[in-house]
Amino acid sequence: MSTTVAANRAEPESQAAALVRRLLEPAGVPCEVVLPSGQSLRFGSTPPNFRVTFHSDRAFRAGLDEFALAQAYVEGQIDIEGDMLSLLDLRGRLTDRGKLLQAVRFLYQLFLSPPTQVNRRAIGAHYNYGDDLFLCFMDTNYHLYSHGIFRADDESLEQASEHKCEQMWQALQLRPGMRILDIGAGWGAATSYCAPRGVHVTSLTIAEDSYRFIGNLLREKQLPGEVLLQDFLEHRPAEPYDAIVIFGVIEHIPNYRRFCSQVWECLTPGGLIYLDGSASKEKYHMGSFARHYIWQGTHTFCCLQDLIGELLYHGMDVLEVRSETHDYELTMLNWARRFEAHREQIVSGWGEQHYRAWHLYLWGGCHGFRNDILQAYHVVARRRADRGPRPGLLKRCKNFVLGLA
Repeated sequence: MSTTVAANRAEPESQAAALVRRLLEPAGVPCEVVLPSGQSLRFGSTPPNFRVTFHSDRAFRAGLDEFALAQAYVEGQIDIEGDMLSLLDLRGRLTDRGKLLQAVRFLYQLFLSPPTQVNRRAIGAHYNYGDDLFLCFMDTNYHLYSHGIFRADDESLEQASEHKCEQMWQALQLRPGMRILDIGAGWGAATSYCAPRGVHVTSLTIAEDSYRFIGNLLREKQLPGEVLLQDFLEHRPAEPYDAIVIFGVIEHIPNYRRFCSQVWECLTPGGLIYLDGSASKEKYHMGSFARHYIWQGTHTFCCLQDLIGELLYHGMDVLEVRSETHDYELTMLNWARRFEAHREQIVSGWGEQHYRAWHLYLWGGCHGFRNDILQAYHVVARRRADRGPRPGLLKRCKNFVLGLA
């Protein structure tokens, strides 16, 4: 039977209780923590926002470490009830000792492995779980695995995805008879929206499930277009496209120099690209939990300043940049709630650990956008006739040194 311990408890405590108190007393968050011994620690004078129950002391061996605690939750050594966003407010008080090992692995793949091979392994590890896993929490109209556009906070995910597709259509100035390239096509949002309006969509994907899904979509609805199981960096079109759309895929292509060069090659002069995604102020910044459980390979949040620089270097005029951080927060809030509502289905199909890892990922993403740990943008750019300055390594080094002066 558990005992409630007052915050000013004076008698000697266990190491676990001392660690919990050190974390939670200064935070001022109303909560309850139940230790493996059954001892209950309450903090705050109001009813708890959340309750964390520890079933094992293993989680305390690394101290107050973010990855160790997340791993303990995934493995069932910890249970969480209540407000996940309130719980995640404590992240900033934790260390993250797993970052060094993850950084070494990341750098090896970034610099010493062929990017297309890394992408195929990483995309397969994240996306090839079967369509049902993703369809249970995404919008039901376009199955958009990127943020929607909310004109009001209480709009549905379906409304937000409709606004997003409308925004893309208008930004690319699409008209019937045009040809567009959809990079990392997911579940065919661009095809579902554009093809019925008379636009021919070529979809690129390196996920087997995505390839099958879009192929079935094209056949069943008799839509104009095709889907290719091919990496964008290896794509060689017979003729350039009128426009390119890339929803939430720039995070998988950290080499902006190579990406922008390929964009220029694939677009007709005057052609437009609509690009969006999650971003961070510092390139390659990501917690060890996300690198281990969710985004393998060289996935990195978009670094807006670097991307825009490469677009300008590679013959592109940047026409529009818009912050959509709040939209991504609301999108992930909706995803997290829908994911929770399908808990039984997900645990039955993919296991308890998979549910817990993705549960933490979705709520963690919502928290990140809400607190400016992550940002989101869309960018629209137009291809010029000239190829741009495209400076080589020596000129880039020179510019960097001069910039320090």
